[in-house]
Amino acid sequence: MANISLRGIDEETSSRLKEEAKRRRVSVNALILNLIKHGVEAGSRMRRRRVYHDLDALAGTWTAKEASEFLKALADFEQVDPELWR
Repeated sequence: MANISLRGIDEETSSRLKEEAKRRRVSVNALILNLIKHGVEAGSRMRRRRVYHDLDALAGTWTAKEASEFLKALADFEQVDPELWR
C-alpha cells in the first residue's frame, strides 16, 4: 500500500474530519480513505453516465405561439387551492 501525505488542511476541516470519524467510530485515516474512495467512484460513475439523444429532434421545434399556448394551458396548475391545505 502506498503512503500519501496530505498537507494544508485547515483547522476547521481537521476538526470536522475528527468529529465525523468519532461519530462513525472509525479512525480519521479510515474516514479519509473512505471519502476518497467514494469520491473517486462517484466521479467515475458520472463519466460513464450514458447520454441519450432520442428526444433531440423535439428540442427547439415549438413556435412561439405553440410555447405560449402550452404555458397558458399549464397556468391552472400554478394555482394553489387553499381548501386542500386545511
